[in-house]
Amino acid sequence: MKNEAHSEDRESWLEMIMEEYGEHLTKLAYNYVKDWSLAEDIVQDVFITCYKHYEKIDEITSFKAWIYRLVINRSKDVLKSSAFKRVVMNSSLFSLFTSSDPLPEMSLLKRSEEELLSRCVLALPVKYREVFTLYYYEECSIDEMEGLLGLNGNTIKTRLNRGRSKLKKMMERGEHDGG
Repeated sequence: MKNEAHSEDRESWLEMIMEEYGEHLTKLAYNYVKDWSLAEDIVQDVFITCYKHYEKIDEITSFKAWIYRLVINRSKDVLKSSAFKRVVMNSSLFSLFTSSDPLPEMSLLKRSEEELLSRCVLALPVKYREVFTLYYYEECSIDEMEGLLGLNGNTIKTRLNRGRSKLKKMMERGEHDGG
């Protein structure tokens, strides 16, 4: 009887974290892998890890930092995998898929400037994209990012500044090309 109650607690806890973090984590993974279904798979793997570590959750100091770190690491693992590289490099459709919005209903709500910004952010190298995602989209502080990325605060600030500079140049080119 006790195990059944424990199992229900675990399942309701998992549903709660999926509801609370699912969309943010999927967007975070997407910023690394640039493929919506792959990002969803990564987040699914992370939720399975959470489920398996349910008993140890109380030992984790910051759950948000822990789960974001899992998604970042899993995304980087996928990027490093030879299978991912082969699929990306061999796909002539890759450039078409990366420019389209993963959620069709969302594209109706976005203005062209937001689409350009999103495309430009996704075109940044991973080291700039990850600090942008965490800082601007997930509203993490520099201190939080130090823990998540395992980087020095000054390195993060430098990457934000360089990323902004690169993004500005890309936006200017994009606006110029578009108009």
